[in-house]
Amino acid sequence: MPVNTTLATFSDWTYGAAVAIYVIAAVFYLCEQAFAKNTATRKAGERELVGAGPQVAGTGEDGAWQPGLVVRTERSRAEKLGRMGVALTLLGALLHGGSLVLRGLATGRAPWSNMYEYTALLTFAAVVGWLVLVRMFPARKLGGFVLTPIALLMFLGGTVLYADAAPVPPPLQSYWLVVHVSVISVSSGLFLLPGVASVLYLLKSSGRARFTKLPDADVLDRLAYRSTVFAFPLFTLGIICGAIWAEAAWGRFWGWDPKETVSFVAWVVYAAYLHARATAGWRGRPAAWINALGFALTVFNLFFVNLVTTGLHSYAGVS
Repeated sequence: MPVNTTLATFSDWTYGAAVAIYVIAAVFYLCEQAFAKNTATRKAGERELVGAGPQVAGTGEDGAWQPGLVVRTERSRAEKLGRMGVALTLLGALLHGGSLVLRGLATGRAPWSNMYEYTALLTFAAVVGWLVLVRMFPARKLGGFVLTPIALLMFLGGTVLYADAAPVPPPLQSYWLVVHVSVISVSSGLFLLPGVASVLYLLKSSGRARFTKLPDADVLDRLAYRSTVFAFPLFTLGIICGAIWAEAAWGRFWGWDPKETVSFVAWVVYAAYLHARATAGWRGRPAAWINALGFALTVFNLFFVNLVTTGLHSYAGVS
């Protein structure tokens, strides 16, 4: 099937627009952090005035200066910035998903047959997962920490890893492309969320003053655990589907190819994290370290194994 260059171009445009919007959203999240920090600083030693209403910020009914009103105004401003960040994230996700759909329509296939498209799907899954978690947990302040690596991955995908829209390579001409690659990509994207949460948990639990404005350690721990619980079965399913595809394509279920090996090691690490998280003596920092290791292996598998090593999974589509 010939490639529709017009749709492919629109796909690239919407992809770039999504990256730009994610960057702006990350700035809004970080600004919310900054205003919240300023509010906490000014509130120190002061009594917050509740129900300030429409009064002029900084003055009471008698014209006397009341610091609680300033605190209330700054807090409201911080919340507005955070909500704007969420709205921008949602807009970016719509454009992001649209770029994948346009890429698929342009090529007449599943839009994840090279590293550029794989990274696009992975980051899209991470963004959607983040929007779901924001509804479930009071963790909006993590937005800047989540969107920054997502925007960086998308930037690398759209520059270093970019591949022109083209028909699917012969090794991937199978219906397993839709199942195996999509499930692995989505689960890997979802693993980004507990990875970031676990790293921030380690920073938060270090007791350093610079990390006091991060969400509570308990929130970070529950966010990391529940998102891993959801992503791990998908990752397991993806590995099983890959083994079935390998038997059909290469005549064996498992061959210790570099990507297979690192994926298996990552699977063991995440299984160890879930076990550690359920074991009283290993909760907290030890479990967070294990989860952070699993995230590091996922990133290593994405870049080093795909782009540096030589194996049967070397189909990055970059020169």
